[in-house]
Amino acid sequence: MEGTDVCFAPVLDMSEAPKHPHNVARKTFIELEGVTQPAPAPRFNRTENEITLPPAIAGEHSKEVLHSLGLEDEEIENLFEIGAIA
Repeated sequence: MEGTDVCFAPVLDMSEAPKHPHNVARKTFIELEGVTQPAPAPRFNRTENEITLPPAIAGEHSKEVLHSLGLEDEEIENLFEIGAIA
């Protein structure tokens, strides 16, 4: 497609995207505590964009979320026991 009037770009998976030269130059991804993740967007010249916490692991906040939805401890424990949530 080089030399044509068509806009195109490679389709990258999550192992390739952080290493792509364009993304490296634009600092599109950051690493925090061993976890690579997208940097905040948009990024402005005079604005600090800093991530201070790594992303949550699956299920890390399940109890808090379910409590906020009105579920009782017993209901939540039952969901854990039957494997509906982690």
